[in-house]
Amino acid sequence: MRNGVTIGQAAVFVGVTVKTVRHYHKLGLVTEPERDSAGYRRYGSAELLRLVQVRTLAGAGVPLAEIGPLLESDADQFAAAIAEVERQLTERISELTARRDTLHRLSDGNRALLPDRAVALLARMPSLGYPPAEIAAAREGWVLARALVPEGFDDYLADVENAIEDPRFVTLLRRSTDIEAWAPDDPRLDELATEMAEHFLANPAHLRIVTGLQARTEAATRYQLIANHGHQETSAAGVLAALVETKLRAAGIGIPR
Repeated sequence: MRNGVTIGQAAVFVGVTVKTVRHYHKLGLVTEPERDSAGYRRYGSAELLRLVQVRTLAGAGVPLAEIGPLLESDADQFAAAIAEVERQLTERISELTARRDTLHRLSDGNRALLPDRAVALLARMPSLGYPPAEIAAAREGWVLARALVPEGFDDYLADVENAIEDPRFVTLLRRSTDIEAWAPDDPRLDELATEMAEHFLANPAHLRIVTGLQARTEAATRYQLIANHGHQETSAAGVLAALVETKLRAAGIGIPR
């Protein structure tokens, strides 16, 4: 009776494929048995034990490049190496969990890109008189703001949450969303811009909605990307925004050009 088993049998016993066994041989993780008189490589108990050890460590997440030295280490080194692998796996689990949570949020496009408090504000906008197009523009602008000025985004949301509790502010918002059909040179735009600027100047907490999203670097560029998103400069909305900014600058408020 021949001693040992063939590579195919060894693979089945250990729970891997023949290709995997050969890969272990190539990496030097398991010594390849000598051929017997019939020309077959026979795997004895020592080779099978080594295969089990390698397969177990690889299955636990130990990189193949580290398995060889690990199996040759003493007990203390082995324990330390396993602890490091466990730490790396824990980090990987945290990363994968975060990715999974993001995928879950993709069922709601807003929640995938914005925090819950921003989503809640978007949900309130219809009741404030915002039409769908304005809500979509606000959502996209907030996504940009969060990416370009992350350090100021939470404070900005807090200021918006506070401002929409003020009836006068809400009234101005509603009026500003009713100008879509106005011509860019409509004289009512300047009147509305004056009212809005005066409101902001009289309410510093509301003014921060305009001034708060200013980055520490490339402030003007980032501000304009956010402030002008969704509005053509020649549209009534674009003209209104520019007029409000001009009036605030005239009053000494620092707004990037």
